[in-house]
Amino acid sequence: MADIVVVYHSGYGHTRKVAEHVANGAGAELVAINEQGDLTDADWAKLSAAKAIIFGAPTYMGNASWQFKKFADASSKIWFTRGWENKIFGGFTNSASLNGDKGTTLAWLQTLAAQHGGIWVSLGLLPSNTKEAKRTDLNNLGGSVGLLVQSPADASVDEIPQGDLDTAVSYGKRIADITARFSAA
Repeated sequence: MADIVVVYHSGYGHTRKVAEHVANGAGAELVAINEQGDLTDADWAKLSAAKAIIFGAPTYMGNASWQFKKFADASSKIWFTRGWENKIFGGFTNSASLNGDKGTTLAWLQTLAAQHGGIWVSLGLLPSNTKEAKRTDLNNLGGSVGLLVQSPADASVDEIPQGDLDTAVSYGKRIADITARFSAA
């Protein structure tokens, strides 16, 4: 089993592509929440065995998709036994708009991790916010709590801005580094 697991829901494939980039950076295993909002027993076992869990969800109507929320509600059984206490957590979200209320989703993911007694990892990057900044720059959306990604509503999964995907890999690496530090302690 992997030390790090990225558990995500993707409605149209964009969030899946971001999850793949985060996982590549972290050396993580992917666990997809299905269209009914469910995981297999084997997937739940992977999450329980992991040292770090990275949440990923699209932002729909100001928060995570209902499928991700169903997964979160199902995790209450683990919460009750403190099964994920002291695990490392991180999170990311994707929406069609530059802002799209992604901050609300990240705050909710961070709260979910806190309810489980987890240790949240921030993005750890300065924003690319000068006049010269481009969509190919790291953290061009200016996130700090976690990873923000924008996929225009009419864009294919192959048209996600490269800066967002590079930021996803960077965030995955940061989570892996911090997980290794905590594991060594």
